[in-house]
Amino acid sequence: MRRTMHIEELRQLLRAHGAGPKHEGRVLRAWSQVRPIDTRRQRVENFLPLTLRQALPAIDAQLRGAVRLRSRHAATDGSERLLLALADGQTVEGVLLPRDGLCVSTQVGCAVGCLFCMTGRDGLLRQLDSVEIVAQVALARTLRPVKRVVFMGMGEPAHNLDNVLEAIELLGIEGGIGHKNLVFSTVGDRRVFARLPQGRVRPALALSLHTTRAELRQQLLPRAPQIDPEELVELGEAYARASGYPIQYQWTLLEGVNDGEEELEGIIRLLGGKYAIMNLIPYNSNEGLGFQRPAAERAEAMVRTLMRHRILTKLRNSAGQEIDGGCGQLRARMVAAK
Repeated sequence: MRRTMHIEELRQLLRAHGAGPKHEGRVLRAWSQVRPIDTRRQRVENFLPLTLRQALPAIDAQLRGAVRLRSRHAATDGSERLLLALADGQTVEGVLLPRDGLCVSTQVGCAVGCLFCMTGRDGLLRQLDSVEIVAQVALARTLRPVKRVVFMGMGEPAHNLDNVLEAIELLGIEGGIGHKNLVFSTVGDRRVFARLPQGRVRPALALSLHTTRAELRQQLLPRAPQIDPEELVELGEAYARASGYPIQYQWTLLEGVNDGEEELEGIIRLLGGKYAIMNLIPYNSNEGLGFQRPAAERAEAMVRTLMRHRILTKLRNSAGQEIDGGCGQLRARMVAAK
């Protein structure tokens, strides 16, 4: 049976065993940064209360059991796909990214149902607790340094907002990750724009745009909140100016769907003069979903056109293309093999 734990519950547990604010911070830093709780300057027996020291082995075991490594899948681009097992037997995916980045999941499954995404095929199975989200970072840090965390794995972070924001706060304070290096990725939800500016940690924001046409966006993202692209960009621009970080607009390139001249004109109209970065991401083919990536020459031509119009644009490959590792595919193969 799964024992859920949120970070606030973890803090309360530490306090119940005698932790004061400094003790609590030290334990959370040791967990989230994967470093010894003992230091040269201050041994644990000289700092932590006895009752807390006695409770720590059981607490540590519970935290380590929240997320376990099921399998690793390396790619030649320096990324590595991770299949992660949760305490209740469910699985999620993460990606170790080049340059000390990590992509984490926030849900098992997803309710948005993007037509080009494997994760949403079975709908939402459950939310991840905030401890499970941070535990993905702690596990990844046993494999590589992690200095940047993007919430772009399985799930829609806006649909698990309390847990995601609780995890972001811990990672940005005790976890030692720069606030601009925490990237909240969403299809767009008005609650996000209301809540993010209120937090102690303001993450960077990535918005999944995918098209400038409202009707097409509704078709591609059938259960996303109904926000027209124009309004979504305006909401994003307000957050960009308030936070000081440019919005990263995500655009999965689908051949014959959103790679035409009409869409280029729409991007230029919407993002011209905005504090924004456009990330064009050629589709990571998923068997049976019916979409294809455009030719490399077409993607490169789109980048050149947008750059000529002073829209900072980057062509990004979804990590792990050659291992067929798009989000949800590792989990789908594992489930199918059972």
